[in-house]
Amino acid sequence: MSEITPLRNTVRNGSGLKRVGGLWGECLAEFLGTFVLILFGDGVVAMAVAALPGSGRTSGPNVIFQGAGDWLLITWGWALAVAMGVYVAGGVSGAHINPAVTLAFAVRRKFAWNKVIPYIVSQVVGAFAAAALLYLLYYNAIDAFNKALGDQPRDSGKGFITFSIFATFPAPYFNGNLTIPFVDQVVGTALLVILIVAIIDIRNLAVKANLGPLMIGLAVAAIGMSIGANAGYAINPARDFGPRLFAWMAGWGDVALPGTVSGMPGAFSWYFWVPIVGPLVGGVIGIYLYDWFIGDILHARRALAERAEPGRTIEGGSTSDEE
Repeated sequence: MSEITPLRNTVRNGSGLKRVGGLWGECLAEFLGTFVLILFGDGVVAMAVAALPGSGRTSGPNVIFQGAGDWLLITWGWALAVAMGVYVAGGVSGAHINPAVTLAFAVRRKFAWNKVIPYIVSQVVGAFAAAALLYLLYYNAIDAFNKALGDQPRDSGKGFITFSIFATFPAPYFNGNLTIPFVDQVVGTALLVILIVAIIDIRNLAVKANLGPLMIGLAVAAIGMSIGANAGYAINPARDFGPRLFAWMAGWGDVALPGTVSGMPGAFSWYFWVPIVGPLVGGVIGIYLYDWFIGDILHARRALAERAEPGRTIEGGSTSDEE
């Protein structure tokens, strides 16, 4: 039995195999990993927002978020979505599946800068494709929910309710002020990157037996449960922008891009940049914070331990107790 798919067997020369085994293959993995992430993550939101009400499983056809249990459904759904996405792509690309992680690793983890743009493009395209498939699966549920609201157009003031299946928006209590939602995204993504690096750092209490993806998923659940309601805890530019772009194309108009809802309490405008810029900034801050408080200490301890070994040389010099 061939170890490679029939499609790949059509590649008969070394350069073709090298391409698949190199950056192109990593981009394919990032695409599929992000696709799985969004399919499950946005899928659980579609269940909570449109499918469960429309299927008669809530107290009314337009009743959502009746209590904390609904939010727990979403946070646990996203946790599993992240874990599955990392399991899918981890062995090929490292499963960044998040431009904020890709940028942070390029800044501090010697991830090649020439891979940053291809990875990010693959992540955004994967998120877009997953949103398109979800739209196909939940088109009827979305229309039924909008009709239950009184035939509300998707780009109307209440259109953001079904739009929330695809992307995020700030809570009404901010009254359109984007300052705290931006800070929220910075903080949430910084926490995410700190936790990711802590989980995979073999110098630290690294997770064993391939449980890393599951622990990263639990980290996302912790973030969603603790600070998720402010702005929907996108903490991932691809997760928000890819589906947001699709929603704009599918009729949500200004609600999706540029992210504007008017004529109702908590109205906001031009929100789309917040879940892009905030996570990118937060990711870089997070990886610097980890290295400052943990990584540099672990490095120093290992260096001191190596120096203490008899006959050990460090960076070309002899061992010595002198500093």
